[in-house]
Amino acid sequence: MPPSSSRPADKFDDDDYPAYTMGRAAEMLGTTPAFLRALGEHRLITPLRSEGGHRRYSRYQLRIAARARELVDAGTPIEAACRIVILEDQLEEAQRINEELRTRSATS
Repeated sequence: MPPSSSRPADKFDDDDYPAYTMGRAAEMLGTTPAFLRALGEHRLITPLRSEGGHRRYSRYQLRIAARARELVDAGTPIEAACRIVILEDQLEEAQRINEELRTRSATS
């Protein structure tokens, strides 16, 4: 029997697995494929490409795109929305690292 990490079902548990086509991703977000392409142009998300060259999105990328859409729907220009989401993501990562370091120093 193969290791559990190579089971096809495990891919569905992976937030980074590019499971969604552009059309399906746009449908799930209630937006257009052009919006997703714009997010790529502004380097907010970079979809993987299928062997045929089609864009494929992960659940993580869809969450990022959904946050950008919230900002755009509230009137924020797409360029600014992308920058805000990038900064929010960086802040969250810095806070996670900070907490990890605090926990590590408290147990030392």
